[in-house]
Amino acid sequence: MVLTFVTGSADATGFLALGGAFSSVMTGNMVLLGLSAGTATATLAITSGSAIGSYIVGVLIGAHVAGTPQPEDPVWPRPVTRALTLELGAIVCFLIIWELTLTDRTHQAQLGMLVIAAMALGVQSSAVQRFGVPGLSSTYLTGTLTVLIGGVAGRRPLPELLPSTQVLGALVTGAGVGALVVQHLPWLSPLLLLLPLLTVLTAARPLETTHSPTPT
Repeated sequence: MVLTFVTGSADATGFLALGGAFSSVMTGNMVLLGLSAGTATATLAITSGSAIGSYIVGVLIGAHVAGTPQPEDPVWPRPVTRALTLELGAIVCFLIIWELTLTDRTHQAQLGMLVIAAMALGVQSSAVQRFGVPGLSSTYLTGTLTVLIGGVAGRRPLPELLPSTQVLGALVTGAGVGALVVQHLPWLSPLLLLLPLLTVLTAARPLETTHSPTPT
């Protein structure tokens, strides 16, 4: 949920302050890329295309660092921490550039920060895949919404529906808070990405040596 809050905040920041593209919603960016072709808008093509390319690079890096699920994995595999630490480094770079350009930000600076944010979210997306839980994601959540609505239609028990509801709520909350901060306290915006990520990394430490119960 906390990582999904980061995603919502990053997407709101990208859309409102970094050229009108998303940091993690690549489906939306692909639509924007198609719109740019249909309307012959070069700026939108560059912005959305750069976000897509950077996200792909981030996914490749994150997959290399986080690896694939292993039978002996603890509750929180250490490679996930390494990948999220890499994401944290990218967010720190984002924060520095954001603050240095806060009062006079060029289009090139916006594009550079969007590239960093999209790459960071790509790393995060791959890191979460290391858990090996089908349908678990902190970045692409259309499937989560589909599963939730299907579960409601199928009258699945509330405890089974609650995790999906909470994750989707975290995404919307992150986007809402991110939008408010960008508009009214823009100097705080990078902290909405940095502090939750630090919280996750701190809370995950004890779980790196805790193994799930072995099925009998």
